[in-house]
Amino acid sequence: MSSGFFTTNDGVNIFFKDWGPKDAQPIVFHHGWPLSSDDWDAQMMFFALKGFRVIAHDRRGHGRSDQTDAGNEMDTYAADVIALAKHLDLKNAVHIGHSTGGGEVARYVARSEPGRVAKAVLVGAVPPIMLKTDANPGGLPKEVFDGFRAALLANRAQFFHDVAAGPFYGFNREGAKVSPATVENWWRQGMAGGAKAHYDCITAFSETDFTEDLKAIDVPVLILHGEDDQIVPIDDSARLAIKLVKNGKLITYPGFPHGMATTEAETINKDLLAFIEG
Repeated sequence: MSSGFFTTNDGVNIFFKDWGPKDAQPIVFHHGWPLSSDDWDAQMMFFALKGFRVIAHDRRGHGRSDQTDAGNEMDTYAADVIALAKHLDLKNAVHIGHSTGGGEVARYVARSEPGRVAKAVLVGAVPPIMLKTDANPGGLPKEVFDGFRAALLANRAQFFHDVAAGPFYGFNREGAKVSPATVENWWRQGMAGGAKAHYDCITAFSETDFTEDLKAIDVPVLILHGEDDQIVPIDDSARLAIKLVKNGKLITYPGFPHGMATTEAETINKDLLAFIEG
């Protein structure tokens, strides 16, 4: 099947896409909050046309997957990916995660079965931890994420529009080339998911500590991050994460925003391909 559903142990139906030759090396894409697998269209098409097997799922509570009221935290997200890998019998796969999906990749790869994973990529990703704590003084204060939760409860549709039209793609920067269709596509993906799951996931992406996951990963890791990322500031994410992985490479991009895989797809795809084939 080129798309379909599988059911987790706790009865949640997870939507996935599976394109390309089934004997080709798999590349698995993990989307950010509050989006869906559609956010990877530019990468899915690029790698599918190069003969790879490309796979992406809608995280529970997001996109076309069930709108869950429970299990919206990183351990369960990683367990769902373990179930997906077993369902499709994925071996020697490259796992690529953006933002929240980067945290999901870190936790999954650290817990994956031998032979399932060949490489991992974190793109504008949340690890090691976004929240400001005594151990992470450069993080963002909890009040920032409390503001996200309040805005979601007050008017989720307006909140999602404002994020996409502003900091996510850097469309709030002077001289930015704004794409209204890109904003609408982000909004479409976000509103397809469940409000409860999106609310819970704010805690998951902001408060989960991935330090030990990063240390446990024993495959090559590529970390890509925009230097003008207004959602996940680079100094407290990528520049710390690279120090924790055993075998990592960091590439940063001056002026690139959080959503650079969409706005700067040509550059990102080239660097992903070089890493995968290297």
